[in-house]
Amino acid sequence: MKPSSQTAVPCMLMRGGTSKGPFYKADDLPSDTALRDKVLLAAMGSPDKRQIDGLGGAHPLTSKVGIVSQSSVPGVALDFLFAQLQPDKDTVDTTPNCGNMLAAVVPFALETGMVKAQGDQSTYRVLTLNTNMQCDITVDTRGGLVQYEGNARIDGAPGTSAPVVINFLDTAGSVCSGLLPTGKVKDTLTVTGQGFTPFTLDVTCIDNGMPLVIFKASDVGRTGYESVAEMNADTDLKTKIEALRIQVSLLMGLGDVSQKNYPKMTLIAPPQNGGALSTRSFIPHVCHDAIGVLAAVTVGTACVLEGSVCDGIAVMPEGATKNVSVEHPTGEFSVALQTEPAPHLPGGQHVKQAALLRTARLLMRGEAMVPASLWTPAVA
Repeated sequence: MKPSSQTAVPCMLMRGGTSKGPFYKADDLPSDTALRDKVLLAAMGSPDKRQIDGLGGAHPLTSKVGIVSQSSVPGVALDFLFAQLQPDKDTVDTTPNCGNMLAAVVPFALETGMVKAQGDQSTYRVLTLNTNMQCDITVDTRGGLVQYEGNARIDGAPGTSAPVVINFLDTAGSVCSGLLPTGKVKDTLTVTGQGFTPFTLDVTCIDNGMPLVIFKASDVGRTGYESVAEMNADTDLKTKIEALRIQVSLLMGLGDVSQKNYPKMTLIAPPQNGGALSTRSFIPHVCHDAIGVLAAVTVGTACVLEGSVCDGIAVMPEGATKNVSVEHPTGEFSVALQTEPAPHLPGGQHVKQAALLRTARLLMRGEAMVPASLWTPAVA
């Protein structure tokens, strides 16, 4: 093969849940963070709203990157660093989690030989470096290979696939100081800003894997059943939501989030299709076609807390183990929550465990090409 004026970086394009993006071994990227981010931006084609000169898919859900390494933490097999890029920005945000991309970590590690199949099923513990969150991920490895075909179906991804089961071990306070960063299960705020009349509403600020601000759609004059296109075209609503996001983030201890991808903003309404409740989520300025994995876990957690904004709206099953079906624009997302009474805590419940089902698929293996003038690795 003839030499190239570009640097080739080994990677695999993976779908994880309802997201996709290139996955890299950490050793194949620059160790310097600033240079690494420049390489990722060049590989994805950002900033450019079409990402025409890179691998990105011109949408936040397809402008994501996974970086995987073998872990040095006792009991943990793999470290995962998630990076959120934006099509039209030059930012690489490694502060939030992504439960969808998380579903592709173990398949990627098996495909690259970082770990070995354990039998018909393989379970490995993964540490998400973004927030120091651990989970156990189980994939189908019949015949010693990652199996992608199966009967599991998730809304937001076409067809069926082999299941990927993610069991989160401790997700409370992933970015914030705790599950309820304001210390309350519900806060009443008056939102002010340019271009709209001040308004008052109740919110639940919560972080059980993803920092969320949850509020009733009716409190901002919407039904909560609007389409994604209607939500994204609603400039008045988006202006109000962003003003709320900036204001409430200070109460959550997150500081200035004007350039951050969190907290996510979630509008709720009574369920329409037999689920627990209906949602519309902004991530944070674009309405999500579905709902993120950890956002669904966090919404489900809010549903089991007495006195939250979900109380009285969510239709919940009985029992200590609750299968919470979170409706979203393209279907539903089910989260299995194990709870126990905790009268000393706001909301009166402690979530012991959150488990969910995702799917993943290897889409392409090869090399991402970036300009050699940007980075040329030293040859050992």
